[in-house]
Amino acid sequence: MIVLWPDIHPLEADLAADWPPEAWQDVTVLLAVSGGSDSVALLRAMSALKTRGEGRLCAAHLNHRLRDEQSQADEAFVVELCRRLEIPCEVGRAEVRLSASRDREGLEEAARNARYQFLEKTAARLGARYLVTAHTADDQAETVLHRILRGTGIGGLCGMPRIRLLGPAVTLIRPMLGLRRAKLLAYLDDLGQPYRSDASNDDVRYTRNRIRHRLLPDLARHFNTGVVDALLRLAALAAEVQNVVDLLVADLSRQCVSVGGPDEVLIDIAALSSQPRYVVRELLMAVWRKQSWPMQAMGFAEWDLLGEMAAGEKNTGSVRPTPGNSSTRPVSKRMFPGNVLAEIRGGSIRLKRVCP
Repeated sequence: MIVLWPDIHPLEADLAADWPPEAWQDVTVLLAVSGGSDSVALLRAMSALKTRGEGRLCAAHLNHRLRDEQSQADEAFVVELCRRLEIPCEVGRAEVRLSASRDREGLEEAARNARYQFLEKTAARLGARYLVTAHTADDQAETVLHRILRGTGIGGLCGMPRIRLLGPAVTLIRPMLGLRRAKLLAYLDDLGQPYRSDASNDDVRYTRNRIRHRLLPDLARHFNTGVVDALLRLAALAAEVQNVVDLLVADLSRQCVSVGGPDEVLIDIAALSSQPRYVVRELLMAVWRKQSWPMQAMGFAEWDLLGEMAAGEKNTGSVRPTPGNSSTRPVSKRMFPGNVLAEIRGGSIRLKRVCP
């Protein structure tokens, strides 16, 4: 533990060790603050550590308008706390129920999308170098377990990355991913700092809440008292493996991927024919991400079929049946979710997003 000066709280010292103030004191930093315990702890700790430098701390709060008067009270609480700490606070408001219905998303997904859109736009407008969220080690463990239950690959087992580029000028950072929530609550108790409690976080109709309040406690009680630490180790090991895969994919991409036109990518099949199926799928996912094509509707069956096409496997023979495709005839052309057309042309596979 690092002690920077007298009277620093142990949690502030832990945060400073994980993300030294020297790395952010001279730039603009935007903190995502919901008013809950984790984000309030982040706000108080970052405020305590910001003692020098030319940069500034700002806060951002999105009112999702999901809980009527309680949502308004959350907003008022964050605004007042920031005023007392002399930290500028940006407030946004969203109609999450309306957007969820319009875009056919779950409420949790719609709220998350609205939140990150607001945060990214605010960070860009303020010229923030870093966008900081208050995700903890407990959040990471819940994320990994959630992905295991839904079905995931190595990349999903990595959990949330500590650092992620949002653009050429803004980086998302989660400096508290190594800290347990209990430590943050103890910190707020020591400060006598209140925070807001969102009753929807206890609603076990939501999968995430069932994992937090039922599944993880049950696993700790009956199987492994250190289940959270075990999940965190799994995430760390998966991240190491994924880093190796990413390097392979980047090198392979330089060899065989080219831009064919607007929203169009060409992939040389010959370069992929000797590659492991897993690497081919990872390459295709990297292409999808770079093109900003929708990935959520792409399940394992779709990635696997596309991988067969891209690697030239069985294109002169048959492909195994996939959901909605019981044919054993060769696949040389297929529309994938997100209106992405995959088509074999000579020695290449052409991927192009088409208008519906």
